[in-house]
Amino acid sequence: MEEKNQQLLAILKAKSFRYRADPPFKLASGKESPYYVDCKPTTNNAQGMALIGEIIFDLIRNDEVQAIGGLTMGADPIAHAVAMISYQKGKPINAFSVRKKPKDHGNIKAHRIEGDISPGQNVIIIEDVITTGGSTLQAIEAAREFGLNVIKVVALLDREEGGRQNIEKQDTPVHALFTLSQFTATL
Repeated sequence: MEEKNQQLLAILKAKSFRYRADPPFKLASGKESPYYVDCKPTTNNAQGMALIGEIIFDLIRNDEVQAIGGLTMGADPIAHAVAMISYQKGKPINAFSVRKKPKDHGNIKAHRIEGDISPGQNVIIIEDVITTGGSTLQAIEAAREFGLNVIKVVALLDREEGGRQNIEKQDTPVHALFTLSQFTATL
């Protein structure tokens, strides 16, 4: 497993990590930073997606969960990768998405959850990058409002800026595959 983690870290560093001191990057949280990690080039890359699916499935395979998902769009390819691998390995875990707002067209819904999922199921919230934890907390809130039992959060990257602690204050454990310091240590 360590080999897969190292392969994924190398892909994330090559495709998703950027450093720029002047001008710094503006993050979704509103903060500025010389470091920016856009996981989408990795999570939508065939090899990156396969590694993510395998690593996260191996991490959660013994958890009693029926689904994995998070706030669209960062969590979507991660959840889909895990769902695919879980089926291939004989322990299906469905994927779901949390919309930013309820669907207001077609099959109009009062909730923000999309997928083959039902209230009362145990789920894992997935996140690409945790900074302050704001979007993860939105996903947790929407999942709980729908009636899902959130048992943990799994993130590709923890920027180590208080997000993990903010999430854990909601009695939700967090596991991050990588931390920002793993990226910046080699600069």
